[in-house]
Parts: sequence; C-alpha cells; structure tokens
Amino acid sequence: MPGSVAVTGATGFIGGALVRALIKAGWRVRALTRRPRPDDESTQWIEGDLDNPEALRNLVKDVFAVVHCAGRVRGRSLEDFVHTNVEGTRNLMRASIQQDSPPRFLFISSLAARQPQLSWYAKSKHIAEQLLIDQSHIMPCTVFRPTAVYGPGDKEMSPLFRATRHGILPMVGQASMRFGLLHVNDLIAAIFCWLSTNVSIKGVYELDDGRPGGYDCRSVALIAQQVWKRQVHCVFLPAQLISLIANINLWSARLLGYSPMLTPGKVRELRHENWVCDITPLTQALPHWQPRIQLNDALSQAI
Repeated sequence: MPGSVAVTGATGFIGGALVRALIKAGWRVRALTRRPRPDDESTQWIEGDLDNPEALRNLVKDVFAVVHCAGRVRGRSLEDFVHTNVEGTRNLMRASIQQDSPPRFLFISSLAARQPQLSWYAKSKHIAEQLLIDQSHIMPCTVFRPTAVYGPGDKEMSPLFRATRHGILPMVGQASMRFGLLHVNDLIAAIFCWLSTNVSIKGVYELDDGRPGGYDCRSVALIAQQVWKRQVHCVFLPAQLISLIANINLWSARLLGYSPMLTPGKVRELRHENWVCDITPLTQALPHWQPRIQLNDALSQAI
C-alpha cells in the first residue's frame, strides 16, 4: 500500500517526473521547495532548502522513503559544489537518521562520480556517496548512478538531439568515445522497483538503457537518420577551442559572480572515453526492473 515519500529536487527534470509518477500511483508526496507552493490532496510542499534543518526534519518526518534528487550542476569552485552536494546531503541524512524509524534513503547521484578526478561536480557527488555508504549500518541507503538522462522536459540533452534534426550531431572528444543513455521513464521505473522491494538494498548501482557497449557518435547519428529520414553527420568540435572557451567562461563567472555550466572540469567529463554502465548488479538487486526504452524509440519525443 503506497505511503509517503519525501522528494528533494522536486521542481527539476528528474524530481518533477518522479513526483508526477508517485502521485499517479497513489503515493503521498512531501516535497522540498524554495518558493511557497500550494498543497493539494497528494502533495505537501515544505518551504526551505538543504541548509535548513527544521525544513528537512519536517520533510522526512514519518515518511516511508526519501528520494534525494536535488543537486548542484553549475559552479565556479569546488566549494560551490561541496556546499550543496555534500553538506546538503549530510544535512538531509542527519535529519533522516534522527527519526524514530529512519526511512529508506535513495540518493540519485551521477555516473560522473565514478571518475571523481575529472571535475568538481564529480568529486562532490563521490564524496556525498561515501557519506551515505558510511551510514548504511544505521539507515538503509542506496545510491543510483544514472548516466545521461533524457526525455520530455530535459534541457541538457534535448539541444543535442534537436541539432540532429538539422543534420548535425556536435560532439566533444574522440570518435571512439562510448557512452550510455537512460530515458527518464526507465529511471522512474527503477525508483518504483526500489520502493516496492520487500528487502531494502544497499550499495551503489549504475543505470543506463542496457544497450550492449553503449552508444558512440556514429550509432546516435544512424538512429537520428532513421528517425528524421535525412543524413546526420558527426561534427567533432576542436578540443583546444572548447577548453579555451571553458577557461574563459570560468574566469568570467568568477569576475561577474554567476555559476557556469561549461568549465574545464565539464570538458574533461565530456571528453572521457567511457561512460557505459554495467546494469547487471541493479537488475540482480531489483529483478523486476529492466530498461525498456531505447533512443530509437524516444528520440522524436526527447526534443
């Protein structure tokens, strides 16, 4: 019988999709928000952020599970990322552990955490994962590391897919790079399987759509050609140029006080040769979960 689930990042791409799916399935949702929002019969909004201990205690009080989707993806220093992704996770974890009956805890991390040396973002996610793993003896904690997640409402992958309609697929890195993709509905399905399992699972699990060997530029271009019925060409942007732009962007961000997305660390992530997942451990832990959506099924809706 569905109970209550606490969700952070509920106004974002993944968190928003999760909240809608939970409500549709009959769960009651308690969600964290920075701005006041009206409650309804299915959703209670808790005003606050990951720095607010009182708000976090109200968020997790008496819930069955916590799904932590919130995180910083832009920043101009390691400290920016640590503040939200590490200290924010620590605060949420502490509020959860303080409950008389600690809830199940699921951290939606990132596959980037597999390579923490690449970027400030990756390092902060890796540190946050370790915090939770260290507390698994007190509170059942699970970490999901999805690869690039796409689907309706996504603002990061959709520009790349939209470019294929015009016959180009811009890439950073080498033609030999391989990567995984994951439709948001398959990620939501994995979360639902995690919620419904009778035995809480612990550990770190990678997620993509299960395509053997993942994707490369050529395979994505071929899929796009089949969908759009036109030629699609891979265009590899010069690495030195992208690195120069990233350095200028970081310098400008520090000077003008904004949080950049394109930084030298992000370029190193984009150029990494292997972002393919091994989903076998998760399918063994959650036997009812299998990814069902491939890029060729969803590309036309992903833009």
